[in-house]
Formats: sequence, structure tokens, C-alpha cells
Amino acid sequence: MSFSSEVKEELSHVDGHENHCMIAELAAIIGLCGKIKCEDGRYSLILHTENVSVARRFYSLIKDVFHFQPQVSTTQHEFLKKNRFYMISIEESGQTLKILKTAQLINNLGQMDEEFSVKDNPVLQRTCCRRAFLRGAFLSAGSITDPEKNYHFEIACISSEKAAQIKELFEFFGLEAKIVLRKKYYVVYLKEGAMISDTLNIMEAHIALMKFENVRILKDVRNSVNRRVNCEAANINKTVSAARKQIEDIEYIKNTVGLERLSENLRDIAYARLEEPDATLKELGEKLSSPVGKSGVNHRLRKLSQIAQDIREKGHL
Repeated sequence: MSFSSEVKEELSHVDGHENHCMIAELAAIIGLCGKIKCEDGRYSLILHTENVSVARRFYSLIKDVFHFQPQVSTTQHEFLKKNRFYMISIEESGQTLKILKTAQLINNLGQMDEEFSVKDNPVLQRTCCRRAFLRGAFLSAGSITDPEKNYHFEIACISSEKAAQIKELFEFFGLEAKIVLRKKYYVVYLKEGAMISDTLNIMEAHIALMKFENVRILKDVRNSVNRRVNCEAANINKTVSAARKQIEDIEYIKNTVGLERLSENLRDIAYARLEEPDATLKELGEKLSSPVGKSGVNHRLRKLSQIAQDIREKGHL
């Protein structure tokens, strides 16, 4: 089961909510993946999905809020035998109208009114109902990438108006979602791990949230360790390159004018470096007859490099 399916499975079992929250969740599910029919003044409602969690949730919400059982049927793809599709339908016009009016998806004149404002719609006046609406939106039209791969959360909408509703809902919770047009869908998405984590919490997917956060922590630790290792490797390479250059300069002085021509301090550090090519500046300073600190060692080695350069250019000290 994918991480996205795990989240939906968990959300399909969230309970303990008031009727107004369940109505808000229904409004999202119907608005994003329901099909409303009106023929000869008679209404019907159909939900078609291949996700059993969505089908279960929709069925349970209708049963718990309106106290009747929708019709359920399943079909299987002719070629993809593993793909089973679920159809939840309400054919009775009176029941359908009651659902649509209660969810504020149709007005008193029988006109569709799905493009409602998050701020103005009576269904979404409570924070708990907005949480439920977001949960329903994700169940019906959302997906989330496995955090082991990357961070991506999205809800696909069939119109720019619906996408704007979802974006407005995210803004209410202080989350900055973006919208992109992908083929025929307007996709509202989040890419930042912290925002996705907040969204899982808002929807009350607490088990998925714990898993998501554990992965985030491990990835952060792993990235931190990698950065440290890379930094240390870079420092080691830099130190090795510097030591190699120092040895080349000292050998050049030795083979041209001789180390005996150097002052005692420079001669001591030159011999120390030749004897300990891998030693750090601190270790070199401690090996001298009169120990000096890192800055003192560095100054003397720089002086040796300058002397080598002068000999290369002038041919003598």
C-alpha cells in the first residue's frame, strides 16, 4: 500500500465528530469527485472511485448523517483484474436534494451552487468543519508522496474556482499552497515538509503524521551528517594539498640553496614538515624544540613558500 493510500485509509476511520463536521466533509467529497444528475427535475448523486477508503467514508457519512443506506456496486477493469471500481449512488430525488441542500451545494431554487466561498459558506463557519472539509477534499481528490522520496502533497480540482477554494482553506490555517494547471486539472499543492506535516495534523491523520515526522527527522539527521562529512572531507583535501605544496617548496629549497642557509626557526619547521608530512599545524608546532602555536607554524611555512618562490624567480636567496 502506498503512503497516500495509508493516509486515506486512516482518514476513512476518523470518527467522533458532530453532524456539522460530517456535512462539511461530505460537501468536499461530493464537490470534488461526486457526479450530480438532474433529469426531468429529478436529482441523483453518484460517487465513482477505485479507492475503497473513499467509498467507505462516503457511504458511512451518508448513513450517519441522513440515516439511509446508499446503493453500492462494484465493477472490475476488463484488462486490469486487480483494479476494482466502487460506485455509491443515491437515486431517490428527495434524498439527493436533502443531501445537496444540507451540504450547501444547491440553493432553494434547485440551482447548483458549488463555487462557494470558504469565508461565507455556512458549512465552513467552524474551524473543525474546515478541518473536515480539507479531509474530504484529500480523500476524494488528493495524493501525498512517500516522504522517503520527496515532499509533495496535492489536491486536484476540475475548475480554477474549486482550486481557489482549497487554496483559501489552506490560507485560513496559515499554509501557503500554490496552484498549477496540469492537463485538465487545477492542482493545489504543497512542497514544504513542515506545511505537509501541519496538513496531516489538520486532517487528523495522526499515525501518518508520526511516520512522516520520523522520516523527516531521519532525513534531516542524514543530511546534516552528509554535510559534516563533506565539509570535513573538503578540509582534509585542503590540508593535504597545502602540506604537499609545503613539502615541494621545502624540497626545492633543499635541492637548490640548501636548508642550512635558512634561519634556525625556519630550518626547524622545514625538517619537521619533511619528517611528518601528514601532521597538522598544531602537531608540527608541538614537535619543535621550542613549541609554537598554529599561527606561528603557519607563518613560518608561508615564509618558506615565499623563499622558494623567490629562488624560482631570482635563482638565489
